Amino acid sequence: MQVQDRIFPPSDGSKPQNHQSRSKHFPIHTKNLDFSAWASENLYKILTILLLVATVAALFYLRNYSSAGGDATALLCLQSTQSRLIHPKFPRINWNSINRIADKSTPFSTFRSEKWIVVSVSDYPSDSLAKLTKIKGWQLLAIGNSRTPKDWKLKGVIYLSLDMQAQLGFRVVDFLPYDSHIRKNVGYLFAIQHGAQKIYDADDRGNVIDNDIGKHFDVELVGESARQEVILQYSHENPNRTIVNPYVHFGQRSVWPRGLPLEKVGEISHEEFYTEIFGGKQFIQQGISNGLPDVDSVFYFTRKANLEAFDIRFDEKAPKVALPQGTMVPLNSFNTLFHTAAFWGLMLPVSVSTMASDVLRGYWAQRILWEVGGYVVVYPPTVDRYDRIEGYPFSEEKDLHVNVGRLIDFLVGWRSNEHRLFEKILELSYVMAEEGFWTEKDVRFTAAWLQDLLAVGYQQPRLMALELDRPRGTIGHGDRKEFVPRKLPSVHLGVNEIGTVNYEIGNLITWRKSFGNVVLVMFVSGPVERTALEWRLLYGRIFKTVIILSREKNVDLAVEEGQLDYVYKYLPKLFDRYTSADGFIFLQDDTVLNYWNLLQADKSKLWVTNKVSKSWTSVSISGKSDWFAKQAESVNKVVATMPAHLQVNYKESVKDEQILTICNSEVFYVPRKFVSDFVDLVSLVGEMDIHHKVAVPMFFLAMDNPRNFDSVFNSMRYKQKLQTNSTSFYSPEASAVHPWNVSSEQDFIKLVRIMAAGDPLLMELV
Repeated sequence: MQVQDRIFPPSDGSKPQNHQSRSKHFPIHTKNLDFSAWASENLYKILTILLLVATVAALFYLRNYSSAGGDATALLCLQSTQSRLIHPKFPRINWNSINRIADKSTPFSTFRSEKWIVVSVSDYPSDSLAKLTKIKGWQLLAIGNSRTPKDWKLKGVIYLSLDMQAQLGFRVVDFLPYDSHIRKNVGYLFAIQHGAQKIYDADDRGNVIDNDIGKHFDVELVGESARQEVILQYSHENPNRTIVNPYVHFGQRSVWPRGLPLEKVGEISHEEFYTEIFGGKQFIQQGISNGLPDVDSVFYFTRKANLEAFDIRFDEKAPKVALPQGTMVPLNSFNTLFHTAAFWGLMLPVSVSTMASDVLRGYWAQRILWEVGGYVVVYPPTVDRYDRIEGYPFSEEKDLHVNVGRLIDFLVGWRSNEHRLFEKILELSYVMAEEGFWTEKDVRFTAAWLQDLLAVGYQQPRLMALELDRPRGTIGHGDRKEFVPRKLPSVHLGVNEIGTVNYEIGNLITWRKSFGNVVLVMFVSGPVERTALEWRLLYGRIFKTVIILSREKNVDLAVEEGQLDYVYKYLPKLFDRYTSADGFIFLQDDTVLNYWNLLQADKSKLWVTNKVSKSWTSVSISGKSDWFAKQAESVNKVVATMPAHLQVNYKESVKDEQILTICNSEVFYVPRKFVSDFVDLVSLVGEMDIHHKVAVPMFFLAMDNPRNFDSVFNSMRYKQKLQTNSTSFYSPEASAVHPWNVSSEQDFIKLVRIMAAGDPLLMELV
C-alpha cells in the first residue's frame, strides 16, 4: 500500500482564522425577550448544538475508554469501519526540543552495563530466574506489575516496582496497563538509559542452555570478537512468499510458532535451496526454545492431552538462518536478542491483546528494520523452557488470528518518503491505526516511546536504501546452498481415551474447518490391539471424534462392541451421544477415506455409493437363494409400516417388490437433518433379521430421492477383491479407496505414506 501521498490531518496547534471584517456595519434590531418566541426563532441552532454536544461526548467516551485501559481490542470489530470514517490525530513532535531524562530516583543512577536481560515478573523468583543472574557479563532487570508480590527480591537483580517505574519520568508509563508484561517497555528504556548496547528479551521460565548467551547468539557484531561469517538465508526467489515457519528448518514440520497465519500451517516442505548473506547486520536475533516453544493456543490445546506437558526438541546442529527483505518470521518477547541498531523495535504495543503484542511488534519491527539495512536471524535452540501446563485462552490471541495475515501483506507493501527513521516509524504506526491493526492509543504511545528513546540518549540509526525495490537478479546455480532439515520426533493432535479430538479451533486447517463437527464411526474387522490407536491418530486429526466398533469390546483401547452384519442398529445410540454434531460418517476399516476430496461435498445431503456399480446393485429375488427372499420379505414389511414421507420416497425409487437393493455400505454419511429419520427406520426394523447391506440402502432410499444424494463418492476407487495392497491401485484423487487391508502397524505406515500425497502433514505420523 503506497502512503507517501497521504494527507495527514493538521496538528492540534493549527486553528482556523477568523476572516470576518470588523468594520462592516449591520442594522440593529430590537429583540423580543419572550422565551418561547426566542426558542422558535432559534430552533435549528438549538438542534445543531445538541447534536454537536452528543457527538463530542460519544467520541470523548470512546477515547477515554481506551486510554483508561479498557479492552480496546473488544472494539476491533468496528475498526475497519472506524478506519474509513475517523482518522487518528497525527502527533506533531519537535525532535530538537526533547529534554534529556536522567535517573534521579533509583539507587542505580550511576550504574552502567552494556548487556542487559529484561524480564517481567508476576510471582516470586523462579529457579530459571535465579539461573539468569549467574550469566557472566549480563545484568538482569526485573519489571514488576500489580500482581508482583510486594516483598519481591532476588540477589543480583535490579527490580523496578510500580512505584519506582512511575518516578522515572518516562512518557510511556501513562499508557501501560498495571497488570501486564507489557510494562517491560519501561525496562527497555531503563536499560538504554544505563548504557545498554544489547538487550536480551526473556521470561522467567526459560533456562539458557549452558548458561551462556554468547555461545548461541551473535552478541558481538563488530570488532575482534565478532564472528566474521556468512549466514544461510531463505531464498527470495518466490516474491509472493512473505512469511516462513522457521520450525521446519530446525526439524519440526508439524509445529508452528505463535503469530504464524493459520492458513500457512500446512506449508511444511523444506527449502529447495537457500542463499547466503554476510553477517554483521543481524540486529534482531530470534532463538528457538526447546521444551515448550513459542506456540499459539490453537497448537497448545489441540496437540496434547490436558495434563501432559510439552517437551518438543529442535535440531541444535541446524545452521542459523536469515530472512531476506520481503520475508518475515514470527518474533516473541521471551527469547530474542536486540542490538542497539534495533532498540527502537523493542516497543510492545498497548492497544492489542496481551498475547498479540510481541508478535505485532515483531512484524512492525521487521518492516522498519529493512529501512536501516538490518535483518532477522533465527538461531537453533538457545533455551530450555518448561511447560507449566497452562495455555492462554484463544481470546487473548484474537488479534493474531484475525489480522496477522493481512498485516504481513500490508507491511511488505508499505512505503514511506520520510527522511529520518523516527519519522518513518511514527508514520507506519499512524497508518497501522488507520488500517485497524491497532488503535490511536498506539499512535500516541509510539510518539511517547520515540521521544523517551531520545530523552535517554538513544541515537537514531541512519537510513539505508530499501533492497526490496531493487531488481533482484536470478539466483545462479553456484549461489544455491542446500540444507535438508532433520525430521525429529514430533507431537500430533491429541486423542483422549474415547477418541475425542479437541476441535475448539475449527479453522486450524481447511479440512478441520470442514469436518471438525462431524463424527466418524469406524468398524474395525482386523486386530484392534494393532490398529485402533493408529486409526484414531490418522482420522482423529480431522473429525470431531473417532468411535471404533469391533466384534469384541476392548475397554483399554476404548473399542465398543458391535456386529458388522447389523452395525446400523448401533448407530442411533451414537447419534444420541453427539446431539450437536453436524453429521456422521460410517467407515469400514477395509476402505480408505481421502478426506481432502470431501471438501466440496454438501454436508446437508446424504452420501452413499449408489453410483459405484460394484458396491450398489439391484437384484431380482426370482431364482435366488432363500436368503434374498427372506431379506426382501422383511424389507417389504418395514416399508409397509413406514410413515408416509418415507414410504413415498422409497416406492418412487423401487417400483417392484421383487427387486432387492443391496449396498456393501463400506462408507456413507448421514447429516444431522436425516438423523431422526434414520433412527425411526431402525426402530421399524426392530428385531427383524435384516442385513446391514440391505438395511442401509433401504434407509437411504426412504430418507430421500437418489437424485438428491451428493455425488462425492462417485469418484471412489472400487474393486470387489484385491489380493494385496497396491500403490498403483490407490489414488489420492479418489474420495475413497476400497479395498485396502490394514492389520498391523507396518500396514498402517505404508498407508500413511501413500496418503501423504493428499495430506503431506501425514508424514509426521511415521
